[in-house]
Formats: sequence, C-alpha cells, structure tokens
Amino acid sequence: MDMFEKLKILTDAAKYDVACTSSGSDRRGRQGVLGNAVAAGICHSFAADGRCISLLKVLLSNDCAFDCAYCVNRRSAECRRATFTPEELCSLTMEFYRRNYIEGLFLSSAVLGTPDRTMELMIEALRILREEFRFNGYIHAKTIPGADPLLVQRIGLLADRLSVNIELPSEISLNQLAPDKKKTAILRPMGQIAVQSAQSKRELAVYRNAPAFAPAGQSTQMIIGATPETDRHIMDLTEGLYKKYALKRVFYSAYLPVVEDRRLPALNFQPPLLREHRLYQADWLLRYYNFHASELLTEEEPNFDPYLDPKCTWAVRHPAFFPVEVNTASKEELLRVPGIGPKSVLRILAARRVQKLGMPELKRIGVVLKRAQYFITCNGRAPAHANRAEIANALLDPKAFSVGVQQLSLDEFVPKVLPDAAPAVHQLTAHGVAAPAAARMVREEALTCLTRRM
Repeated sequence: MDMFEKLKILTDAAKYDVACTSSGSDRRGRQGVLGNAVAAGICHSFAADGRCISLLKVLLSNDCAFDCAYCVNRRSAECRRATFTPEELCSLTMEFYRRNYIEGLFLSSAVLGTPDRTMELMIEALRILREEFRFNGYIHAKTIPGADPLLVQRIGLLADRLSVNIELPSEISLNQLAPDKKKTAILRPMGQIAVQSAQSKRELAVYRNAPAFAPAGQSTQMIIGATPETDRHIMDLTEGLYKKYALKRVFYSAYLPVVEDRRLPALNFQPPLLREHRLYQADWLLRYYNFHASELLTEEEPNFDPYLDPKCTWAVRHPAFFPVEVNTASKEELLRVPGIGPKSVLRILAARRVQKLGMPELKRIGVVLKRAQYFITCNGRAPAHANRAEIANALLDPKAFSVGVQQLSLDEFVPKVLPDAAPAVHQLTAHGVAAPAAARMVREEALTCLTRRM
C-alpha cells in the first residue's frame, strides 16, 4: 500500500475525533528551525465546503486492538487497515507544510498492539519532526490510555497540546461499550499532565530555557447520546474535570451511528446535534460567565431546554434577579443578563466610568439588546416594555426551528429540516408533515409553553 492510500484511510478514520484545536500555544520562529505556533489559531487553508483547515489531522494507525462498540476502527469492524511508519508520517507532514496546506499536526492513533507500543511510535514520529526536521509548528497529540507515565512525559515535551479522551460520561457506560478501557487508565494520565504542566510553568518562570511540557494544556472529548446519562450528569462531570485537571477544553461529540451494535442506538438514529450545541453553550457559561453546573440544571429538570439556550433558561427560572441596572451592576451581575457577553460587559464597565448609560449609549458601544432590553434598566428606566408573549418570542432560539432547502434537481428545490433542529421538528417531518409547517407548529407550541412559565 502506497502512502497516498494510507493517507486516505487514516485521515478519514480521524474525522470522528473533534477534540482538536490549534489555540493556546504561542511560539515564534527562530533561526535554524522551521515553522511557528500561533496562540490565536492557525487558519490558512479551507476545504471545499468552507471549513477552515489548519492541521493535518491523521491517525498513526487504525489497526486497533480494542473493541469499543461505538468506534469505526474497533477490532471487530470490517474496514481497510493501514499504519504509517514514523518516517512516512513525518515526510507527509513536512511536504504538506512546505506547500502551505497546513500549519501543524494533530496526531492520534488506534491502539496498535499495546498502548506502550503505540505511544513509542507516536513519540518517535514527533521526535523526528522536532529534532531532525527542526519543525517548530503546532502539534496536538493524543495520549493513549494505559500507556506508561514515562511515555506520557516524553510526548508532553514534544507536543504543544495533549488530550486524553474520556469517551463516555460514566464508568458504567464505559464498561459496557468500551470494556478494554478503564476509568483509572484515562484519569491517571490526565492528572499527570495537569501536574507536570503546572510544574513546567513554574520552572519556565525561573529558568527561561527550561523544557516546556504541553504548553497549550490538555483537552478531552466525550460522546453524547449513545448512553442514557442526563445533561446534568455531563455538566457535573465537565465542571469537575475543569477544576481537578485544569483542562483547556472539553469537547462534546454527538453520537453518529457508524457501526451496528445491539448496545447502541439503531443506524437510523438522529445524531443529537442540538443537544451537543446546548452543552457547548453551557460549557461556555462555566468557563467565561462564572456559572456553576448546579445553577444550570436541577433534579426536576436534568436536561437542557431544546428551545432556549441555557442562559435564557436560567433567567426564566430566576425572575427575582432582574432587572439589572447597567450603571451600577457588578461584572458578575451583568454577565447573567441574556444577550450580554463578556466583551459587552467590559465595554459597559469602561463606558460608565465617564458617563451614564442609556439605550443610545449601549447601542453606540455595540451592546446587542434584542434580548437584554427586557432584563435591564438604564438610570432606573426599563428600555423596553413588552408582554410575556413578546418576551418569550425574543428568547426562543431560532436554531431549534431551522429549515433549509434541499436541491433535488436543477429545477426542483424542497424545504428540509436542518440536522440541528429540535427533535420534535424531526419527529413531525418523519410522520409526513412538511418541514416549514412542522417548524411552525413546534415553535407555536414552544412559545405557548414558555409564555405560561414566565
């Protein structure tokens, strides 16, 4: 098998791993080395569908010794297998870089024999890139659960970011769907990376030329929708991971049926893309809005509302918190107003030092008031007066009722529900209701229910 065939197989097998970002590492180019790494992300190439491509995202091998039920590369799956040698992988990376196709590398792998052997091959590939090719660009490497801690330490000195996929939200689900993986084998390298990364930062503060260990931190990924865990369980887990292991990102991947297994949803299962979107929104609230997981979901309502974003849901549940006076409220209070984000909060705090803020001033500094106007006061006056139905209409998330157009031929176009619309819309269309009518019916019902809640 030639390198091009291997590349097609191993890049296709890597597409299901969403835990790759090129942000967080800032390293300038130096004389005698090739490339650099940019903290804001490296986005110089685009795919035909408009996606930004900055990294060569590839597996070292898809020949896996594990038999995880949800994985397209599992041991029992019938698929073409391929494995790069470290030299082949390095050659491809450098050729792509010289052609300006990529700015860095995202390297993962199936478990080729044993976790230790797999990690050794990955380390050898990164060593060749760094030492022989003098490649100074961004590298994100996956740590194989169960590998020796010394191997984790070695790869951390070569890569900018490390990640260990937690895969599933609970140990019960992990034992059921991925019996070869153990909770301790996943969490142990997470803890090691967190400790060594913090230690490296302290050493660099004292010794300028000290070796950097995973300077862009670590991330993880979990699959959503393949198992019965609630959103509250997932957010509690996420908050714990951020606090205990100092993760940069937790990625959520809506379960996509790629293999048939009695333990998994059927192949015609609709991936929960809207649920994935809500989890990302809630994750953002944890990291940048000073929310806690316990505030976003309750035992009575353990899952996110498909028709409202989590911040609006919290606002509806806490009417006593509002209205918020923009001229006197604290940063934390302003961050809780629907429609006002961290950048707008900073603008408000800066502007009110020199003047009293009213609606014209808020609009002038770029604050989006479509939703916020119903939850704030300016100099004691409410900027907008509306009944409950009007407020509810402004709060509903249009994404939940999204309808696009499907082209059947050059002359025939039909409305189609978009994949990330609410499940109720998909259910109605599955029973023969036209997409626009289904979206309208669900929206009207959601509007009625929300109006009653307010």
